[in-house]
Amino acid sequence: MFGRGLVKGLQVTWREFWTKKFTVQYPDERHPVPERFHGRFVLDGDKCIGCNLCANACPNKVISIGSEKVEKKKFVTSYVINIQYCLFCGLCVESCNKGALKFSNDFSMSQYFYNDLPLVLLDREAPKVLPTAEGTESKASADATGKNKVTKKSKADEEAAAAKAKGTEG
Repeated sequence: MFGRGLVKGLQVTWREFWTKKFTVQYPDERHPVPERFHGRFVLDGDKCIGCNLCANACPNKVISIGSEKVEKKKFVTSYVINIQYCLFCGLCVESCNKGALKFSNDFSMSQYFYNDLPLVLLDREAPKVLPTAEGTESKASADATGKNKVTKKSKADEEAAAAKAKGTEG
């Protein structure tokens, strides 16, 4: 009776002494996180269209999105998540129809100052004109072809006028 618990505890200690250890030297070594881990949010600002689906899906309403309209297109200028109130439920990531908002495997999100807690994923100014390489090239080529059409048309008009003047036409 007496010492039975002590013997049982020593048996557990002896058994665990020979098993494989799971301790890692953090932060030098890190355990691999599961594939569906909910870590830090990552936003692809070029994919985000500012539709507010993620902000509407959030149960705590911690997402704020700022946008401006540039040439009939909505341009996202800021994307802030008040991470101190976030549940990490993933509804915002699931609701993003463009795949712009994702979770990363980074779980070290500690901040020293309280003012640094809101997670600013995007903060930029709206451009005056949206830069599109294809649009400027196609517009430039359209302008060039339009000028060519004008010059061809004007040459044809000049030739017709010259023919009328000579009296060769009709």
